[in-house]
Formats: sequence, structure tokens, C-alpha cells
Amino acid sequence: MKVIDIIDSEKPSLSFEVFPPKNNENFDKIKQAIEEIAALHPSYMSVTYGAGGGTSDNTAQIAVNIREQFGVETVAHLSCISSNRSKIKEELDRLQRTGVENILALRGDMPEGFNPDELTYRHASELTEEIRNYGGFCIGGACYPEGHPESKTSAEDIMHLKEKVDAGCQFLTTQMFFDNNILYNFLYRLQSAGVNVPVVAGIMPVINPSSIKRICRISGTSLPQRFVRIVERYSDNPEAMKQAGIAYATEQIVDLFANGVKAVHVYSMDRPDVATAIMNNISEIIR
Repeated sequence: MKVIDIIDSEKPSLSFEVFPPKNNENFDKIKQAIEEIAALHPSYMSVTYGAGGGTSDNTAQIAVNIREQFGVETVAHLSCISSNRSKIKEELDRLQRTGVENILALRGDMPEGFNPDELTYRHASELTEEIRNYGGFCIGGACYPEGHPESKTSAEDIMHLKEKVDAGCQFLTTQMFFDNNILYNFLYRLQSAGVNVPVVAGIMPVINPSSIKRICRISGTSLPQRFVRIVERYSDNPEAMKQAGIAYATEQIVDLFANGVKAVHVYSMDRPDVATAIMNNISEIIR
């Protein structure tokens, strides 16, 4: 089933992102965690693609397992920055053979020391167009409510998003954010610019405060003072921080659905306990 049909339906959509194992050492442990999340029967699950394609084999395998064992639709991430057209063609052939119908088309992080002029793909829009020309896939893309870190202005960022949509992107999934008003303002600016594809709101429950500042620095995500106070108060108590992080994410999700956002994607970090808590917290809302 195409994800665009899931998020276009009347029912609120709640989905989860999972990370394949980076090596075979911890494959069984992470595979079990992912399967526990799939057993919750979310609207769909996205399976990430490792930096430089390092976990691309596991991406396809896990995406197929989720669909076949649990009947949950999947989105396979596909990153292009370190790939050439031959490699991308191989990946598309493999995903098509395994029955994966949905791809999140990403540029990926620019490798250190690379000359952009020597890269086959410099923008996700180029990969999006290649997938569209290949045919048969529902194509999603990423977006940043607070602007892409490499964009000079918000207007420039939205211009590039429009290029991505014009190239064939059918839905957008946001980077994490911690203030819903930022998303609402972003949606208004998208609409004003004529970008009318569905936008899936990306929410990250913060249960590990030591990593959140680094992640925010890389992604350009701001932390509202209200959220900062929560982290400062509970960061030295792991169980309290976990409970507070899940509560904060739940509050964001409830507010998003109440204000007309139809689809939410949770960055669950392969934590079935977190995914289960959030699913239980909003079970009647998404029923």
C-alpha cells in the first residue's frame, strides 16, 4: 500500500521510525526491538538507511520482514550523496523485487573532503526525479520546519522544497521540533508558496538528554525554555526523564491532531517501550 493513501485517509496516522543494526553483532537484539514496535500495528514504519549506505542491505530486509510478518506498511530510506546512478538503480531494483512500495528520498550528509562538483547527486530533488522516472514507488522527502541548516533564508529553503515536490515528492516528513507553533507557521508558509503535499510531523520523545543538544546543533532545531527546564530538572533521573520525555511528546501529538495535522511520525530510536507508551497514551485519539 502506498503511504500517501494512508496519510490521506480520514483516520489520524501514527507511524514510527526504526534504525537497522549497523553490523551483524547486535542484529538479533535490534531486530527483536523493531518487531515489538511493528506488533503495535502503527499506520506504517520507516526504516533508515545508514550513513554512506552502510546498512542498506538491512534496510530492505527489515522493511520486508515488517510487512510480511506484521502486515505493517513500510517506507525504506534511500540516501544518494555517496552513490552513483548505477548504485541507485541497484537499490531501486532490490526494493522493487522485495515488494517495497515507499521510499523516503534523502540526500544524506555531505562527506568530508568531497568536491560537490564530483558528486552524481547534490540534492534530494535529483534522487526524487530519478525514482519518479524509475516508476512504481510512492516518494517521500524530508523538510525542516526551522529551515535547512544549509539554507541561507527560509524563503530559499521553501524554494528547494518546491523543487523537490515538482520533481515527484508526494509527501514530506519533518525534522523533529519541540514547539508546535513552529510547525504551524511552517505549514502556512508552505501553503503560501504553493507546496500542497501532505506534511507528516516528526516528533522525538527525549529520553536521553545527553544526546539531544548535539542532535539539535546538527539539525538546527531550537529548544523552547519550557522543554529546557524539563531536561534540567529530570536529566539526572533516567526513569523520570523517560516519563517526562514521553509526556512532552504525547502532549505535542495530541495538540497536533487537535489542530488538524493528520499524520505524526515518531522517531522511536528502536525503543519499543517508548513506542508502546505513546501508542497507549493516544489509543482512543487514533482509533
